[in-house]
Formats: sequence, C-alpha cells, structure tokens
Amino acid sequence: MSATDVKAVEERPGAGAATAARKGSRERLAALFRAELTLLGRNKTALFMTLLMPLIMAFAMRQAVSQMPLQDNGLSVGTVLLPGTIGFVLLFAVYSSVTGSLVTRREELVLKRLRCGELTDREILAGTALPAVLLGLAQCALLAALGGLVLHAGVPKAPHLVVLGVLLGMVISVAMAAASTAVTKSAEAAQLTTMPFVFVSMGGSGMIVPLDVLPDKVAAVLELLPLSPVMGLVRDGWLAEGDLTETLKRLVIALAWAGLAVFAVRRWFRWEPRH
Repeated sequence: MSATDVKAVEERPGAGAATAARKGSRERLAALFRAELTLLGRNKTALFMTLLMPLIMAFAMRQAVSQMPLQDNGLSVGTVLLPGTIGFVLLFAVYSSVTGSLVTRREELVLKRLRCGELTDREILAGTALPAVLLGLAQCALLAALGGLVLHAGVPKAPHLVVLGVLLGMVISVAMAAASTAVTKSAEAAQLTTMPFVFVSMGGSGMIVPLDVLPDKVAAVLELLPLSPVMGLVRDGWLAEGDLTETLKRLVIALAWAGLAVFAVRRWFRWEPRH
C-alpha cells in the first residue's frame, strides 16, 4: 500500500465524521426552524408585526416624505420610501420579532431545555431567528421587485449594494435582538425595551428623513447609528451613487456595530428566566 493510500485511509474517518456533524447540524436547525415557524404562524400579533407593520408605516409616512425637498438632493418619494420600507422590515419583521421570540422561549424554559440536548448555543439562536430572517428576506425581495413599480422608483441600479445592505442589516438586527434580551424581563416588556432602538433607527438612520436633506454636521453624527450604513447602502444601490471610500466607511461602521452586538450577546445573554 502506497503512502497516498495510507493517508487516504487515515483521513476518511475524520472526513466522514465532519460530514455527519454538518448533516446533523442542518437537520437540527431544520427541525427548530419548523417549530419556530409554526409558533410564529399561531401568534397573530407577531405575524401582524412581521408582515403588515412595515407596509403600514410606509403608507403613513408617504405624505410627510412628499413634503421634503427631495429633488434638490437627487431623490424622489420612491427612492426614499422604498429603502425606508426595507428598514421597517428590519426593525419590525426581524429585530422586534426575534427579541420577542427569544424572551418568550427563555421565560418558558425552552432555551434551557434545548441546551440540554444536541443543539449548540449558536444553533439555538440561529434556529430561533431563522423564520423571521427568511420572512424578512422574502419581504425585501418583493419590495425590490414590486415596490419599484408601485412607487415609481424603478429597479436598483447597483443591486449588489442593496443585497449587501440587506444582509448586513439582517446580521445587525438579529444580533441587536439577542443583545436586547439582556434588559428584557418578559415578553410583554419586549414591546417597551425594543422601542429605543426602533425609534432611534426610524428617526436617525434615514428611514423617514434621508440624511442627505439634513445639515452636514447632523448627518455626520447620525451616520454612526447602527442601521444608518445599511440604509445608505440600500439607497446607493437604487441610485447607483456613492464611491468606494463611502461604501467601505459604511461597511466598517456596520461591522463594528455587529461586532459590539455579538460581544454583548456573549457577555450578557441569559438562557434562564430573569429574577
């Protein structure tokens, strides 16, 4: 037997174990995803917040947006409302939904029981967030495909920036949701503890009022908010604006917030009810 054959025999068991582990992880995630999706479908309030709240917010903001000096900055009602609606999806369909789900599962001791099984901590968090993330991605895809026609915004001229912005927004929203559970004592309290992030993002990240129409000094400060780079990337994707330096700056800010949120989760996330 050659040295190559010996090496292949030695590596084969390890490779088989790794493949089995990956398959087992996928099966566990799929099972948790199905369970969470079923629970989401039974929760009418969560389903309303996930599917309809972003559209209601966009409709409510349309009149206010139409009064802004948009044309002076190369914008239109459609190119403001459409990225803003994607921002509302991140806030209501992902951030608020995942926060409520994690807190509810924690208070019902579901997270504690799941940790006693084969699921890893990452799989538990990912599986709990996965239904909201996939529904959010589906909503963003529909908005990009149909919203442009309804709001006369057209299709994204730089779709890669839109995709990048949405994916970063999903990561930040899920990480912030998990971090928010550290200060949330109950599912009812989640409606209050999520409000600061929601209101600050809506008012300061360009979802309602584009940063382009604000004074430069104010815009420079608001650009540092967690979802501001996400909104900037999505809007640049529709308008095909922004240079490489500006894109890299937004990536750095977004990744910094994602890193801070992940650190907060690792440091303060609770798997058992708060007392």
